[in-house]
Amino acid sequence: MIKLSKLTDYAVVVLAHMARSRGELLSAGSLAEKANLPEPTVAKVLKLLAKQELIESVRGVTGGYRLECGAQDIPVTAIIAAMEGPIALTACVEDSAESCALQGVCAMNGRWNPVNRALRSALDNVTLADMTGGRHG
Repeated sequence: MIKLSKLTDYAVVVLAHMARSRGELLSAGSLAEKANLPEPTVAKVLKLLAKQELIESVRGVTGGYRLECGAQDIPVTAIIAAMEGPIALTACVEDSAESCALQGVCAMNGRWNPVNRALRSALDNVTLADMTGGRHG
């Protein structure tokens, strides 16, 4: 089973709330309340999303986080990559950060690349707007 972490699921939930308030500066606390999630978890999600520049982080007393683009402009692959790292089904696919001790002798070496590319391509065609059931922003 291919399974994403709860943090990735939470990231979609948080981004969906941010999409409804596109451009508005939101605190981790207000987003946690809207999403019914613990504030420390939301803060962690926001930091990871900001690090990958999916959202903007504004520092200071009146700071917060803001989604400047529309939900239709954020592919699911970008959210997954921000939370999980690059999409790689096995250690031996191209762009994988992992290494495999059998890489030089394995009959499957490189054979997962087309499957991995197909999965990534399919996810590239699904946006945050698709996940939220509408075109926010």
